[in-house]
Amino acid sequence: MPIYTKTGDRGKTSLFSGKRVWKHDLRVEAYGTVDELNTILGLALAALPHKKNKQIAYLRDLILEVQKSLFYIGSYFADLPDTLEEIDLIGKTNRFEKEIDLMTNKMPKLANFIFLDGGLAGSFLQNARAIARRAERQIVKLSKKEKIDVRLLKYINRLSDLFFTMARYANHIEGKKERIWER
Repeated sequence: MPIYTKTGDRGKTSLFSGKRVWKHDLRVEAYGTVDELNTILGLALAALPHKKNKQIAYLRDLILEVQKSLFYIGSYFADLPDTLEEIDLIGKTNRFEKEIDLMTNKMPKLANFIFLDGGLAGSFLQNARAIARRAERQIVKLSKKEKIDVRLLKYINRLSDLFFTMARYANHIEGKKERIWER
């Protein structure tokens, strides 16, 4: 069976419910951006050093957990609202806050803006942060048209904070020095 269906050749796509919508529909934009976020996390995962240590395994496990959640979130926007019940968004959001604090306490204090570079994994995680922010903006825009689960808004907001911290942490464990932005 081919991957192409030819049903989207005129600018429309189908949601899981069968409803046909334009490809620029806010729901399509939301799940498309969540999908894009998931792919950049795959690059971050591939870019993590292959040496085995607890810090790298920690980041790897965290990325894998987020990727799994993003599949459920993408399904939610593709018109499968019950999929959010498969994940504990409140618990995950609270856990992200703990993970952010844990990683932050293992790094030098951040007192200035930093350039968003460093190692390859850290750079991909910074890119993930930016994509998560875009996803959040699109989800907020969608929430002005239809009801969106508020737990999801909080989760996606915290996700970008998590990626920023993970990027710094990845650079830290790889020995990449943060470049301070000076005016």
